[in-house]
Amino acid sequence: MRQLVSSGAPWEPIVGYSRAVRVGNVVEVAGTTAQDGAIITGLDAYNQAKRVLEKIGLALREAGADFEHVVRTRIYLTDITSWEAVGRAHGEVFGSIRPASTMLEVKALIDPRLLVEIEATAIIPE
Repeated sequence: MRQLVSSGAPWEPIVGYSRAVRVGNVVEVAGTTAQDGAIITGLDAYNQAKRVLEKIGLALREAGADFEHVVRTRIYLTDITSWEAVGRAHGEVFGSIRPASTMLEVKALIDPRLLVEIEATAIIPE
């Protein structure tokens, strides 16, 4: 069974993606940013990361998972020097869960105001 989780963003049907997809006990959460419509939540990488993780949590719960089920995150930064701030936000959520994680710098995200994008993979115990 395939469960699609939508954020309701207008570009989901245009691009052809879902905020998250659950197949069996695996949940994949798409790259998530701090963009909420025309608004970007947070002017700095830490606050954007906090909003991103909040949105990931909502998607996980809608798919029947939670942060404790996350086994992997991928973090994309437009400025690698913000790694500590984003790492701190990530650690506030995943400090005791400690999923495998990758953090790397990218040239740009979809909107120049965006500083961080995060993906997550969760496996729900059977």
